[in-house]
Formats: sequence, C-alpha cells, structure tokens
Amino acid sequence: QVIGAEALLRWEHPKHGYILPEKFIRIAEQSGLISDLSNYVLEYAISDCAQWQKQGIAISVSVNLSAWDLQNPDLVNTVKSYLEKYQLNESKLCLEITESVVMEDPVRAREVLSQLNEMGVILYIDDYGTGFSSLAYLKLLPVDGLKIDKSFVIDMLEDENDFIIVRSTIDMAHNLGLKVIAEGVEQHEALLQLRQQRCDFAQGFHLARPMQQADFNQWYENYHPKMVQ
Repeated sequence: QVIGAEALLRWEHPKHGYILPEKFIRIAEQSGLISDLSNYVLEYAISDCAQWQKQGIAISVSVNLSAWDLQNPDLVNTVKSYLEKYQLNESKLCLEITESVVMEDPVRAREVLSQLNEMGVILYIDDYGTGFSSLAYLKLLPVDGLKIDKSFVIDMLEDENDFIIVRSTIDMAHNLGLKVIAEGVEQHEALLQLRQQRCDFAQGFHLARPMQQADFNQWYENYHPKMVQ
C-alpha cells in the first residue's frame, strides 16, 4: 500500500546542468536563504498533498528540515499557516529531521518538535544510525518513528553487520513504540527481508524513483500491490 511520498528538491540549471542538492543547499545555508528555500518546499509539498486529498489520494507528504530550520523562530507558525491555507489535516504532513541535526542542539530540537507534535504533525528521525546519538535522549523526543539510513539497507543482504544493525534498529524502535521506515530499498529481496523483520514501511528505487508530481499521480493510479509482493 502506498502511504506517502517524500518531497525532494532537484535543480536542473540551464547553464551548469544538474546540480546536486548537497551543493546548493549548503550555498543556501551560507547565504542565509535556507529559510526561504525550506518555506518554498513546505508550501509546495503541502499544496500538492492537499490536491491529492481532493482527488481521493489519501496519502501523506514528507518534508526534510535542516538545522537552520529548527533555529528559525517562525518555523512552527509557518507550518501552521500553510496547513490552514491549503486546508490539509496536520496528520498528513510528516517532517523529517536528521539524527545529527537533533544532536547539534538537543534542547532546541526537543522544544520545536514538541510544538509540532502538539499540532498533530507526524515527526520522524531521518538517516538514523549515522549520528551516534544517545538512545537515552532519543526516547525523550516526541517523534513517531525512525528512518533507517540507506547506507545500512542497501548492503544488508551481503553484509551481515548491516543486516544486524537493521534488524536491531527495527526491534529497538518497536520496543519504544516507534514506527520504522527503511530507506534505500533497491532490490526485491531486500523488501522481502524487511517484511520478514516486521519493518513498517519501505522507500527506495525498487518501489519508485524520484519523479515530477504529474508523473507521480500517474504512477499512483497505475500502482498495484502485486508490484512489490
């Protein structure tokens, strides 16, 4: 079952060609434009998701937040205003915060995440397993789930250590009452193994590659569960 889509930022420059997000996002942070860029993605994604609801496509949309976003005092009000503007239910918006971002300023992160949680927004820790964060602190965060970093999932069929990390993370998260998304699912066999390990959700090229909104709508209409069984 398709339960959501993630908003991804891509830049096809007319002169310089394809520019990786890691490059232009860093420039946006250094130039002070990251808040404008994040707000653009937030509004675009919320608008798209609201349109999906009107079309009977009852799925959520996920948006990534940066460390700069968590320091923005207007973040919570901005999210609230976009949800109200497009009349999207709060539970249809999922905000993803990387593990490393949380640990940069855990006090501020907890404060902002608590406000978003009270609004009803879904919250996930992204790239889990790469930030060496404290489990003792993570359990105090008002988050709904974890996303296992793709670096562990991609090679889990060949690398026993990666498989153990994935399996242990799923068990740990479930024991804490959290949902789990596995990123980087590129093989059918990996999907089957994740299902066997009771992973809740999967994301990756085996299911769908990044695409334009119009292409996504068509993909969703053509989707059938047998594609991933």
